[in-house]
Amino acid sequence: MRLSDLTGCLPFYEIKGPESDPEILKVCHHHQDVEPGSLFAAIKGEKADGRFYIEKAIEKGAAAILSDTEHHLNVPVVIVKHPRHALAYIANQFYDYPSFDLNVIGVTGTNGKTTVTHMVQAILEASETKTGIIGTLYVKQGNVVKKAENTTPDSLLLQQTLAEFRSEGVEVAILEASSHGLSQGRMFGCDVDIAIFTNLTQDHLDYHETMEHYKWSKTLLFSQLGHSHVNNAPKFAVLNHDDPFTEEITAATSAHIITYGLTAESDIYAENLIQSKETTSFTLCTPSGKADIQLNFAGLFNVYNALASAAAAFVKRIPIEIIVKGLESIIGVPGRFEIVKHDSPFTVIVDYAHTPDSLKNILSAARKMNPRKLITVIGCGGDRDRAKRPVMARIACEQADHAIFTSDNPRTEDPKKILRDMEKGVHGRAYKTIEDRREAIKYAIAKASEGDIIIIAGKGHEKFQLIKNDKIPFDDKSVAEDFLNKFQLEDV
Repeated sequence: MRLSDLTGCLPFYEIKGPESDPEILKVCHHHQDVEPGSLFAAIKGEKADGRFYIEKAIEKGAAAILSDTEHHLNVPVVIVKHPRHALAYIANQFYDYPSFDLNVIGVTGTNGKTTVTHMVQAILEASETKTGIIGTLYVKQGNVVKKAENTTPDSLLLQQTLAEFRSEGVEVAILEASSHGLSQGRMFGCDVDIAIFTNLTQDHLDYHETMEHYKWSKTLLFSQLGHSHVNNAPKFAVLNHDDPFTEEITAATSAHIITYGLTAESDIYAENLIQSKETTSFTLCTPSGKADIQLNFAGLFNVYNALASAAAAFVKRIPIEIIVKGLESIIGVPGRFEIVKHDSPFTVIVDYAHTPDSLKNILSAARKMNPRKLITVIGCGGDRDRAKRPVMARIACEQADHAIFTSDNPRTEDPKKILRDMEKGVHGRAYKTIEDRREAIKYAIAKASEGDIIIIAGKGHEKFQLIKNDKIPFDDKSVAEDFLNKFQLEDV
């Protein structure tokens, strides 16, 4: 594709440098990825400025540069005011607008995004629809799994991934839309057909600074659904009727709205709810009929996740019996209320809960399992929202019988300082502080006895700890399994 073909999608730009129209074989924004014939987008990011790597990109064979500043080079420089926006348009053009050939389902909210995407995928696969999933855990299509660097990929990688899905015959792409991704325009140019809202509580204030900005970011997914109301390509907003933020989303979108919740005021709702230790049963109620369902999940929050997924399937005209079949087929999602299998007389659960609301939800779900004692291991991430640290500590002390504070991903912060922030929320309450996460998990398991439940919260599926600038292998589930096996051998 010629440079002029790529820039044809930009309404305003200026080209400086040689009067040439090179063949563009690749588009990239990391200088390490540059190959001969590349268009290198020099974008200023949070940690690095791509403009500093322009010379290196040219040395590696870049045929053209995209930038917001003028550079005197021996290759054409496409100058735009907003290179991040321009890259999204160019990526779409380069990969021939893949999202328009797919049905795209985007899921946003503070909690539940990963579980909902997997539930939606299970329903679609039960309906024999070929899917691809993009999210926190991975990028997955069929048996091909790729590592995910961000919950929502940048615009270039997103379009590349969607193009790969299209080439593999995928019909529906299901993706997690994070607040960071939305506010940074990573989904610009992506034609979303169904947008799902799970819930909204405090999170990411280190980045957004205010709840208003955080809310605005979430709203973007729904306001950008479009206003054309094309008959053969309707857009839908699937909203949590029981969350107050739904009112703001409703005002921001012109898409068709379908709601879900726990009462008949919602379009899709649950009745006859029965919760047990490892399953949840209810009657799924839709405008076209009702059906009984049993989830292989505990927790009221997972009922909401299932209802959101069912609502998305309903607008795709999937029969209710297929919806039930898909939801009942899911055994679990890695790191989401995941029970660690072992022979001890107590239960160990690993969960990604890293916000006040998600921690409260999983501890409430665990409490409904009627443990003799509820023990929780919890930490808070460094270089992230400090305001939630004392709140999460207080929830842990209020909801659990024994709260153990430990390190999570301290990043560049001193773990002791993070723990002191947590302790500010629990004056006069009983708790235990063990900075070393491995030792904290060991202590919790050693303290447990028959009928107890241990919740190891905060990291879930993650296989590492971020300490300073190092990524150190660490897996809550594997660490727990090691100690469980060790203690069982010592008891023999």
